[in-house]
Amino acid sequence: MQYITHSEQETRALAAGLADRLTDGSVVCLNGQMGAGKTAFTKGLMEKLGCADDVASPTFAICREYRGKLRVLHFDLYRISDEDELFATGFFDSLDSGACCVIEWSAVADRFLPEDTIYIDFEYGAGENDRVISVRNGEI
Repeated sequence: MQYITHSEQETRALAAGLADRLTDGSVVCLNGQMGAGKTAFTKGLMEKLGCADDVASPTFAICREYRGKLRVLHFDLYRISDEDELFATGFFDSLDSGACCVIEWSAVADRFLPEDTIYIDFEYGAGENDRVISVRNGEI
């Protein structure tokens, strides 16, 4: 399924539609170029899930935890280059914790993720604020 949004607000609203489908243990992977909307999408998820915290990209922290209707672990694996580094972050323990996991830049972890993982790809669209958002293995 493919969607086109024309602003950060529309990207966040699209994410709110997915939030209602998430449960403990859900895994959502967000992939795309820097600035393409991955963190904006996560902000929309967290708003709908009732989290009052400021949501920011965990690029340097690797993982941020948020709580609302669900416990959500928000990963950014951009700086992780291999499975050994991934293991050292505690990623596998987090994945098995029962929390909902939202993972940006998931390529290094893809082979370890559950079959029902939802993959969402972000691309720049034709207009300056347009984003093309493609969903695999699920729907919004």
